[in-house]
Amino acid sequence: MKIGIPKETKTLEGRVALVPAAAADLVRADNDVYIQSGAGLMSGFSDEDYIRAGVNIEPDAESLYGVSEMIVKVKEPIAGDLKYLREDHLLFCYLHLAAEPALTQSLLDIGLTGVAFETVEEADGSLPLLAPMSIIAGKIATQVGTHTLHHPLGGKGLLLGGLPSTERGKVVVLGGGAAGGNSAALAAASGANVVVFDKRQDRLAQMMAMGSNVTALYPYQELVAEEISNADLVIGAVLVTGAKAPHVISEEMVKGMEPGSVIADISVDQGGCIATTRPTTWADPTFVEHGVVHFSVTNMPGAVPRTSTHAISAAILPYVQRLAQADWASVPSLHKGINVQGGQIVHSALLD
Repeated sequence: MKIGIPKETKTLEGRVALVPAAAADLVRADNDVYIQSGAGLMSGFSDEDYIRAGVNIEPDAESLYGVSEMIVKVKEPIAGDLKYLREDHLLFCYLHLAAEPALTQSLLDIGLTGVAFETVEEADGSLPLLAPMSIIAGKIATQVGTHTLHHPLGGKGLLLGGLPSTERGKVVVLGGGAAGGNSAALAAASGANVVVFDKRQDRLAQMMAMGSNVTALYPYQELVAEEISNADLVIGAVLVTGAKAPHVISEEMVKGMEPGSVIADISVDQGGCIATTRPTTWADPTFVEHGVVHFSVTNMPGAVPRTSTHAISAAILPYVQRLAQADWASVPSLHKGINVQGGQIVHSALLD
């Protein structure tokens, strides 16, 4: 199969879908691999690195899309990409269509087959292509949230971990999965008091096991409102596979938070789990609503492309190898990953 790797077009997105070593494996399996010139530079890979791996370099997006049958990229296509996509393309990337009705309609109009990383699901319910970026996003949310609490950035001027003679800061995390769990772990390691909400008892147990400064609770609405009212940092990490994230925190709850507090909503890719969330970019990552600083960049892991690219490439390569075979749709995990095909919405969460 002819596999194309375009340069990412979202603001300050530095990732590339496949590292040269992964591309070389695809070439050894008798695939023709193409990459847009410069696509790997921000991740630390030159065109020459890909050439040594047997990859063909295309000078621009038009040429790359024109020669390819399968498009493997990181983030969803935007205006610069959509004009080059064709009905016969197999698109494999993060799509997050539940929060993007206009993009969904564009892909339906094109008629291509779109398989989303975030809905490729194994028999045990795991999401292997979402997990690595969720881990990174979770860590970034805590790192950025901690920094944003600094007074020059609009925060209340608090050191999360505290020190003798001062109180520790308080972090509330919504969701104890890959993203929320890693947010909580980093916050706990800093010395903050951490409260994690989740509905699953196994995850609550995992969160409690992190240490004596971590409390794990069921997300009763009144209890969530009570805990965030005096939180310094709130991290949203709620996921419903393929669907729009539910609003766990209402606008009234946000109004009840202290001025200078910080919200980091990792769920923004799926619409956000906090009512006041709106998408931002790394060029302008935060905004203030009701006195609370919000951080809601839609491609958080793109800020650390040298780490993220290695992680995503290793995760997706086995699935790219299978997609390159004619009978790929017979693989249950990949079949679950289909979001749109032939002008129709396929994934049940999108239909709902």
